[in-house]
Amino acid sequence: MAIWSGFERVVRQAEVLAMHTWLGLGGPAQFYAEPRTPEELAGLILRAKEEGVPVRVLGAGSNILVRDEGVSGLVVHLGCPAFMDMRSQDNRVIVGGGASLTRVVTFAAHEGFGGLETLVAIPGTVGGAVRGNVGTHSGDIGEWVRRVEVVTLSGAMETRTHREILFSRRKSTLDDAVIVEVDLELTPEDPVDLTRRLHKLWILRKAGQPLGHQNSARLFKDPRGASACELIEAAGLKGTQVGGATLCDRNVNFVVAEAHCSANDIVRIIDTVRTQVQNRLGVQLELDLEIW
Repeated sequence: MAIWSGFERVVRQAEVLAMHTWLGLGGPAQFYAEPRTPEELAGLILRAKEEGVPVRVLGAGSNILVRDEGVSGLVVHLGCPAFMDMRSQDNRVIVGGGASLTRVVTFAAHEGFGGLETLVAIPGTVGGAVRGNVGTHSGDIGEWVRRVEVVTLSGAMETRTHREILFSRRKSTLDDAVIVEVDLELTPEDPVDLTRRLHKLWILRKAGQPLGHQNSARLFKDPRGASACELIEAAGLKGTQVGGATLCDRNVNFVVAEAHCSANDIVRIIDTVRTQVQNRLGVQLELDLEIW
C-alpha cells in the first residue's frame, strides 16, 4: 500500500465488489476507495495516474457486472456525504454526483421543480445518469444540465457548462471525468401536482421492473424507435435461463441473478440473447450493462 501513502484511511485492498452492485456478483477490486472530499478524490486520481494505476468509478452499481475474477486497478466510490448533497437555489437543483437519481427526482418535485419526474424509478446516481444521458421518450436529463463540476482522469478539477458538453442519445462527452456536482435548471410547478404525477409514474415504472428483493440489472439499450424488451420477446426468449441467470418475467430486458449465479452465467445469457435476436430479427442489440 506504499503507493497510497497519505490515503490509508480511504483506500482498501481486495474489497469484494459483489456487495456494491445490484446483481450481487463479482470478485474483488485490487484497490477500493471512498474519498471524503472532491480535493481528496482529485489527489487519489492524480496519484493513480502517477503510479500507472487504472481508475474506475462505481456509482450505485445498478448497471455494473463485475467478472468473477474481480478487477485490477483502483475502484472509486462516491458514497461520502460530500458527494450526495442536495439543495435548491432559485429555479435550480444542485446535487452531488453520488446522489441517488430517484432521491433527486423526489426532492425536485417536493421543492416544486418539474422536468425530472419522467426519470422516476430509474436506478443509479446522478453522476452516472448525466454521464450516460439517461432518459425516456419524454426527454433526457442532459436538457436540464447547466453546469457540471468534475475531476478529470488527470486529477484536475474543472467546471464544464452546458455549451461545453455534448449530449446525445444515452451518451455524453463526460467519459473523461468523474462527475462531482451537477447544476440542474428546472421548471417551477405546483409541488402537489408534481407529487401526484410522480406517484403515478412510479407505479407504472416499477410494474415493469424486477421485484425489489431480486438481484437484477437491465441488459440492453432500446434501439431507436423500438423496445429491447419487445424484441427479446419477439425472438421467443422469454423464460430463458443460463446457469443461475434468468430473464425476468416482468421485463425480459432485465436479468435476475438466482441463487448460485455467477458473473459468467450473466455473460453467457447476454451472448445467447444477443445472438438469437440478431439471427431471428436482424437487430443488433447494444449492451446497457457495463461489464468490468
